Amino acid sequence: MIKVILCDDHALIRRGIRDTLSDAPDIQVVGEAGDYGELRTLLRTAGEVDVLVLDINMPGRSGLDVLHVLKDEGTTMRVLVVSMYPEDQYAIRALRAGAYGYVNKGGDPGLIVTAVRTVGQGRKYVTPEIAQMLVESLTTPTSEAAHEKLSDRELQTLVMIASGKRLSDIADELTLSPKTVSVYRARVLEKLGLSNNSELTVYAIRNGLVGE
Repeated sequence: MIKVILCDDHALIRRGIRDTLSDAPDIQVVGEAGDYGELRTLLRTAGEVDVLVLDINMPGRSGLDVLHVLKDEGTTMRVLVVSMYPEDQYAIRALRAGAYGYVNKGGDPGLIVTAVRTVGQGRKYVTPEIAQMLVESLTTPTSEAAHEKLSDRELQTLVMIASGKRLSDIADELTLSPKTVSVYRARVLEKLGLSNNSELTVYAIRNGLVGE
């Protein structure tokens, strides 16, 4: 039996994933958490867990932050990232941070069952799209795009601003102060050589970080 914990700040999303996984006789959801604090509490009481199904965009500590913490702790629990973001935005970052797989929430729900089983067996799960990206990253010259040099939180701030969110909204969503978000924004503008949010949005669209 593959024992699973779900960590997503949206209760409806967790319920949908739980319902999908409950149809699999070899998978058991043993707990749910809405943020990093709840996850830590749950991990202390849940006993042995095989797979953590983790959202990447959560308030406070993001999924990428959580991945780094778990990796540093040397946990034996394997992490499957399930995100609303397309693969080309966060998949490789998540895998580098220690994730065993990455699934888009907008995809076929059945893929989550397959991914949990694959990760639960200790194998990596990647979609054909991610596999292609990994091959290209190995075979093309190392001309890294400017946004690849951003930190995980800076990239998250870039995507959210380019999606039309105000700094105050981003601060609320990430449980950060508006001043801290402003610092991230300033770093993004400096690293990308841009002057304002309009240029930032154009950059994000041209590089496929957000839809037009």
